[in-house]
Amino acid sequence: MGEATELVLREMIAGEADALGRVMFRAIREGPSAYTEAQRAAWCAAPHAGEAWARKLAAQDVVVAEAQGAPVGFVTRVGAYVDLAFVLPEWQGRGVFSALCARTEHDARAAGLHRLRVHASLMAQPAFAARGFRLIRHETVERHGQTSDRAEMEKVWVVSAER
Repeated sequence: MGEATELVLREMIAGEADALGRVMFRAIREGPSAYTEAQRAAWCAAPHAGEAWARKLAAQDVVVAEAQGAPVGFVTRVGAYVDLAFVLPEWQGRGVFSALCARTEHDARAAGLHRLRVHASLMAQPAFAARGFRLIRHETVERHGQTSDRAEMEKVWVVSAER
């Protein structure tokens, strides 16, 4: 994983949902975290896989970061809402999230949107803030008997009125 490794951004390809489920699982369970192991297990007990997961992703705009022929991160968007954003632990801090977010913002602008919203984990908040997202509010959510803090964030950009 040297500096020469090329990162490719692309749309999700058919049959890739299970691999993205493994990226999400590893990011939550193995990466640096402000959450306890119990909170992380409640968030994602096992890698998402199967038809229901594939349908969920197929219904969203999915941008995948690929390196060495395999996904290393992804971001999903439904309209103006960023639903999922995960990067493998060994790829964090290497510009993958920033590249994925820039592509997601570009796609949202191309779709005529003027803002993006997200519910960001404690670990993702600084990365979203660095991309210009502002805090709307902090909140606590419950998952499988565990409570976890997160933040609702938003990025708004000016849409030029060309006539």
